[in-house]
Amino acid sequence: MKVRYGEEVANRSGPESCGDAREGVTEALIGETDRPGIEPRNQESGMPTLLSEAEGNTEQGVNRKSCDGPARSKTPGMSGSLLPRSWEVSSVPVSEGTGGAGKAYGRNPATHADEKSDTPIVPKKPPNEGVHPEEVVEGRGVAKGNADEIPASRTQSRSSRASRGLEGVREAARRDRRLRFTALLHHITPSLLVESYYALQHNAAAGVDGVTWREYRGILHERVRELHRKIHAGAYRAQPSRRVFIPKADGRERPLGIASLEDKIVQQAVVTVLSAIYEEDFLGFSYGFRRGRGPHDALDALVVGIKSRKVNWILDADIRSFFDEIDHGWMLRFLEHRIADRRILSLVRKWLKAGVVEDGRRVVAERGTPQGAVISPLLANIYLHYVLDLWAHHWRKQQAGGDVIVVRYADDSVLGFQSMKTAQRFLQGMQERFVKFGLALHPDKTRLIEFGRFAATNRRNRGQGHPETFDFLGFTHCCGTDRQGRFQVVRLTAKKRLRATLTAIRATLMRRRHEPIAVVGTWLNRVVQGYFNYHAVPSNLERLEGFRSEVCRAWRHALLRRSQRHRLPWERFNRLVHRHVPHCRKLHPYPEERFHASRPEARAVCGSTARTDLCGLRLEAYEVQSPEMETAAKSSPQPRTESCVMTGNGHCEA
Repeated sequence: MKVRYGEEVANRSGPESCGDAREGVTEALIGETDRPGIEPRNQESGMPTLLSEAEGNTEQGVNRKSCDGPARSKTPGMSGSLLPRSWEVSSVPVSEGTGGAGKAYGRNPATHADEKSDTPIVPKKPPNEGVHPEEVVEGRGVAKGNADEIPASRTQSRSSRASRGLEGVREAARRDRRLRFTALLHHITPSLLVESYYALQHNAAAGVDGVTWREYRGILHERVRELHRKIHAGAYRAQPSRRVFIPKADGRERPLGIASLEDKIVQQAVVTVLSAIYEEDFLGFSYGFRRGRGPHDALDALVVGIKSRKVNWILDADIRSFFDEIDHGWMLRFLEHRIADRRILSLVRKWLKAGVVEDGRRVVAERGTPQGAVISPLLANIYLHYVLDLWAHHWRKQQAGGDVIVVRYADDSVLGFQSMKTAQRFLQGMQERFVKFGLALHPDKTRLIEFGRFAATNRRNRGQGHPETFDFLGFTHCCGTDRQGRFQVVRLTAKKRLRATLTAIRATLMRRRHEPIAVVGTWLNRVVQGYFNYHAVPSNLERLEGFRSEVCRAWRHALLRRSQRHRLPWERFNRLVHRHVPHCRKLHPYPEERFHASRPEARAVCGSTARTDLCGLRLEAYEVQSPEMETAAKSSPQPRTESCVMTGNGHCEA
């Protein structure tokens, strides 16, 4: 797998700093060349040196004339210096004034001097100091190695292209989709580690080290520097995660891996660095665990896609034990498409191989990534980006018959198709592709159902009853109509999720029934309001009112169990409910309003920067170096730069 070299490279401000890029053929992003640091005096195309350009001697694109005599170099410390980064700038001769270029007798550069083009330099006078002064008078020939390169700026202040940290990495990733980053570890600084510490959840459980977030705060600054030293010296060792189980809505248990606190800090720092690259690569229908995107953005995109496209069939795809089945080999090979820094890859490998501690026994991990680790969501998105996203986008462009929409949130995906045959062919191809990368669809949770504006009519004509429903991100999606009889996607809180929440609230109220009423009421207010903040979407208010009534009934039941005597009249209880339990009201706009407000280009014009499913989802040309990888679309077209205009029926026409 070869490394592509970008056309621009960052100026170096330290041993391993990288930022914005400078022109020239150099190493990708932080290129360090092993050629001698001799700067060209004159460019064949008339390009001025940075010193002469800063002095305003010439303008770019003006060819220079050759002079009769050899150009001489003059530095404040030594005449005829051959040290690197000594720019030869002619001075105005005393006899000729500002006419042609003469010999360099002064230190001030000439304003209108003409330079001789790439001629050898013969020093005028040897220095009086030095161990071997005779070596200085040896002539220097024409620069061969880097004569065509633009000289780098002598200081960061002389150029606007100084290192800008992760912003420069983000811009480089945006410019070149095939660029591999050779040095990223130096972005993990002590300040970034401190920021990563404060970005963690303050009330999270402790790992195998038993250190909580608040306990670590007292030794933060002294430990951060030691942690930074270990990371850059290669002495950092990842600790195994602590295995815990949490109940799921269906009664089963979900395994989680809780990392130690310092592992969380380093993982958060690496996530910050890698996100600057992969946020430019992820496609528009990927919504899970990304900055600026949330579950409601995915829900809005799904509703808008179903209503504006010709969608008659829905494929609800669920990957079985996705986080436990990620192949470590494929994961690292996917990362190598963009990351060439072996130190970053080594950190990821350590976390994947660290394993878990369960019942006091360490279990070595051969597959999967701990669900609950800080870096796991990003690794999951990268894995599915190559396994599913690129392939699905290529498939719907090349093989699909009719409209196809895709919405993915982490490992949950919902796809819409115009015809059943297209949906069946996609499902078969998806299953075959997942087998290549060690994944499999859940046979019970993966369903292909008839859903859309004509589903109710078609099923009624066939005598099959109401259209089927599907669950996505906590909502049950149903086919319905508005008051004018137009098709609408009705979203209701999933019954399974609703029952699980009510069961947890009842158990907590009974456990805390002897606490002061004001304390329990304050807690109940936060719980109910938080539930409304997520689920209070249009068409779901009636079900939420039922949820509020059940919560009030559970609270009264707990208060009556405080003693054997019933001393809670309804009048008093209603005052408590009015004071502590919030009422339900709509907290989210209609999907079309928020979708088009956050993506104005999706309504009228979508260009190369549009990242919406309705506008066709731009797909940059990804180069696959290894044939066996099969991680990107074959024969991918060049990136679309032309704009496309949305038509009335939701199609995108160039």
